[in-house]
This record gives sequence, C-alpha cells and structure tokens, in this order.
Amino acid sequence: MRQPREHRYEVGVTWTGNTGAGTAGYRKYGRDHRVAVADKPVIEGSADPAFAGDPARWNPEELLVASLSECHMLTYLAHCSLRRVVVVEYRDTAEGLMRESGGVGEFAEVTLRPEVVVAEEGMLDLASALHEDAHRDCFIARSVSFPVRHLPTIAVAGS
Repeated sequence: MRQPREHRYEVGVTWTGNTGAGTAGYRKYGRDHRVAVADKPVIEGSADPAFAGDPARWNPEELLVASLSECHMLTYLAHCSLRRVVVVEYRDTAEGLMRESGGVGEFAEVTLRPEVVVAEEGMLDLASALHEDAHRDCFIARSVSFPVRHLPTIAVAGS
C-alpha cells in the first residue's frame, strides 16, 4: 500500500502599508503587502478596492480565483496528455462571486470558462469529458467549500 505523501508550501506575507501611525484608524493605513516565496518574483498585493485596497495590486480574492483556474488547467492538461488528447491552445476567463453581508464575505462560487483548442476533430468528445476528471482531481477545487463550475468550449485547430 502506498504511503500518503505530504507537500508543504511556505509563503511569506509582509505588510508594507504602515503610513506612520500603524492601524490607528481604519482609513489611515495602507493595505499594501508583499507575497514572497524563495527564489521567485514577489507579488505586490493589497486589498480589493472595495476594502480600501490599491487597484493596481493583486488582491487575495483574485489570487484565489487564479489558483483555481491554474489548478484546473494544469490538471486538465495532464489528463489530456495521458489520454493522448493533443491540446494546442488553452485560455480561461475565470470569475469568482463573493457575497458580503454585515462586513463579512465568503465566496459563493467560482466559474471557469476554459477555451481549449485540440489538434484533431476526433479528440473533441474526450477533450470535453476530461474537464470532469480535471475538476475531480484538482487539488485546489477539492479544498474549497464552495462550488467550482466549469463551462468549457472546445474547438479544433484551424477550424
């Protein structure tokens, strides 16, 4: 029997938004921060503009939606490769819906809209079906408590 494997991910988050008075008032401090992982470019983060953040920086909500989109894509491409479905293009326009009530929010759902181009027409049906497998196996989607929907479109290269 195969032993379970564990993977740990260490990320450093440093607040850079102290304008001189710390958090003395809700509107008096910046939400700017840096997200860092060893040997990778720093992500300049902030809060969503709705929560006094900098719209030019990534916010946690966008990063969550991006993580779900990336995980689905990488899992899908792996399944396609293993099943000999040749994907030549892949792009996604993902959208997360967060509901806020009384100053507290939570994600209600994320919808992925992958646009996939495969090499041959005979690959269309399997390419479509493999989105279900990717959804089932995506580590990030399996870890969230809200629905992650996928609405793929699939085309054949050159058509």
